[in-house]
Amino acid sequence: MTQGRTHNCNELTIANVGEKVTLVGWYDNMRKVSKNLGFLILRDFYGITQAVIETEEMMDKLSGVNNESTLSITGVVRERSNKNPDIATGDIEVVPESIEVLGKCIYNELPFEVARSREADEAVRLKYRYLDLRNPAVRDNIVLRSRIVAELRQRMTAHDFLEITTPILTCSSPEGARDYLVPSRNHPGKFYALPQAPQQFKQILMTSGFDRYFQIAPCFRDEDARADRSPGEFYQLDMEMAFADQEDVFDVIEDVLPPVFAKYGKYDTASSAPFKRISYKDAMETYGTDKPDLRIDLMVTDVSDLMQGTGFGPFEGQTVKAVVVSGFNASRKVIDGIMADTETISGFKPFWFRLDENGEIVGGVAKFLQDKKQEVIEKLGLDKGCLVGLSAGAKKDAIKCAGVLRKLLGEASEGHMKKDCYEFCWIVDFPMYEIGEESGELEFCHNPFSMPQGGMKALENNDPLSILAYQYDLVCNGVELSSGAVRNHDPEIMVKAFSLVGLGEEDVKAKFPAMYNAFCYGAPPHAGIAPGVDRMVMLIAGEESIREIIPFPMNKMAMDVMMGAPSTVDKKQLDDVHIAIIEEDKE
Repeated sequence: MTQGRTHNCNELTIANVGEKVTLVGWYDNMRKVSKNLGFLILRDFYGITQAVIETEEMMDKLSGVNNESTLSITGVVRERSNKNPDIATGDIEVVPESIEVLGKCIYNELPFEVARSREADEAVRLKYRYLDLRNPAVRDNIVLRSRIVAELRQRMTAHDFLEITTPILTCSSPEGARDYLVPSRNHPGKFYALPQAPQQFKQILMTSGFDRYFQIAPCFRDEDARADRSPGEFYQLDMEMAFADQEDVFDVIEDVLPPVFAKYGKYDTASSAPFKRISYKDAMETYGTDKPDLRIDLMVTDVSDLMQGTGFGPFEGQTVKAVVVSGFNASRKVIDGIMADTETISGFKPFWFRLDENGEIVGGVAKFLQDKKQEVIEKLGLDKGCLVGLSAGAKKDAIKCAGVLRKLLGEASEGHMKKDCYEFCWIVDFPMYEIGEESGELEFCHNPFSMPQGGMKALENNDPLSILAYQYDLVCNGVELSSGAVRNHDPEIMVKAFSLVGLGEEDVKAKFPAMYNAFCYGAPPHAGIAPGVDRMVMLIAGEESIREIIPFPMNKMAMDVMMGAPSTVDKKQLDDVHIAIIEEDKE
């Protein structure tokens, strides 16, 4: 043991009574009974042990020593008279013969109580992350993360995948988010970029003759934070398989992930293979989202025709979607709260009505439905006590609102959501192209490196908006864990696919020179995926925020408030990389 310790603070038991031991750790707290009696709690990485101070001399030695100082305590183990069954060392205590201060905490007051750090303001927690991480509840998430990553590595290796690290300094590539740029000292005016993903490198590995690749890959994207997305950097279980198709990828993931979730998760049940497969179109129509939470049994129904002619303006000439919830006995206040939350999250106003115990349509938009009462009841299959949530508007907007309604109603209702399991599904058959909301032009919908279903014939003969791609998302409990695809490994098909969005062969060669050239030397069909490690650990730990499972997370503004990053640098550093800061004219 290090620092001369004989045991850690979670190790001593009744079997050690009478032994002389040395423990090291942090001075957690002390309950002082008198000037010559106190009960000191010593805490290390592993747990806590009680030391009993029984002399005035020893008590004086601790006078002026602040909580969170590090101590070395040497003494004799004895049986406790008032045992604590809630801790591993609750049968014993240590009577110190000597106490040495190894590292002083010079502050009388801490920014927060370590054991209650999760109750502190997040900005303070992040600034004093080294104190926050001393909290066993916070530390345990980081330990869990380490164990999950080790298990993922072991399981991928068992499937004959080879772990290969890819470069961090690379070239800028259009991956859908902003790059972090790194100026070059030796090449004035040129920049490296931190990889948004190892996409091109792993595909090039397949063309290089490697059969199965994986890594716990760091990825860097200059994008805003969300509860399930960390700004700046994140990690993914990146994998690629040569001579493989969609089914091969599914087989591996369906074998690797469920046991990890079941072993380490808050819940001990996870979907077994094969996962449910839902087309993108069906997911949007049936669940109102391409990230459906299958623990919720509610479905979205199109009632556009049914709701025409009711005299309610928002329904007339619009797409109308319904979510029917049986046995919903919540109060009007709860219903109004769900509707308000739905509008806040989706940006669109929902509506509602219910069928009461007398078989009458009441509440919300009920007065507009009285003339169609029987038709509404029959077509929606309503029973007494049913609540119906409604969304209306342009099709895309109505679907988005209905998806949020389904989620919130499912979470708030009795018997419509299984909360103690992990439900996986695959979303498949994504459109290859879409019309961009901002540009109004044809754009890639998902991943530009995907193989179109139907290959060259589809690109040459079909309406681009009707072409589907071999693209797939992995979803668990309503959280998208990953996107993946069968890759477009044929240079001719690649050039044609990019030509539909206005990029010619020279553009493809210029933007992706290494990958394009590699494909011209006989590339194997290949496919892959990259589940997000941070999101997986967040789900497994049952945390609402991804920052709870990252050792040193940035805040929502992509700032590391502990280290002070980003920071200014001196002029010489800027000169070395040929950068000049131009002050913005504020006039």
